[in-house]
Amino acid sequence: MLHSTRIRLRPIEREDLPRYVVWFSDPEVRQHLARYLPLSMAGEEKWFEQALTRPEDERPLAIDLHAGEGVWRHIGGVAFQSIDWRNHSAEVGIAIGEKSLWNQGLGTDVMETLLHHGFETLNLQRIFLRVFAANLRAQRMYEKAGFVLEGRMRQAEFREGAYQDVLLYSVLRDEWRSRAAAQGR
Repeated sequence: MLHSTRIRLRPIEREDLPRYVVWFSDPEVRQHLARYLPLSMAGEEKWFEQALTRPEDERPLAIDLHAGEGVWRHIGGVAFQSIDWRNHSAEVGIAIGEKSLWNQGLGTDVMETLLHHGFETLNLQRIFLRVFAANLRAQRMYEKAGFVLEGRMRQAEFREGAYQDVLLYSVLRDEWRSRAAAQGR
């Protein structure tokens, strides 16, 4: 299990699936995710079974918020995907489904925890992500976690009747280590 003082990252369990169905059926939650259609329980169960066949380092993790002595509340999910072991690179994706917890710095906490795991445990050199240009809240969070804007894929995604630009962000191990040292971690 990976954790900070406020959050922990743990393997997703079957009993978590109904929450994902609720979250990903909400258009406001889905608007900035790759998923553009609502999710059925059958579809989520199929996704879960397929996730269990992925390499262990690419299996999705549940995000839990510390809610009191021994109490944790499931609030979202995060995962490395497409790990390229030859180049020591991986893409990361995150979703905090509990809208009442948006804008509280939890995404930054999750990303910092996952970056530590990626660089120090998995020995990655580069961690990257893609984000819609209109998702300013996520961009601020990624930048707070140390990600650097690399480029823009113009009109790369068709959503809600219009093409959107997709931004590419990354952080390199040396950048992350320098930042962590400067922050006393």
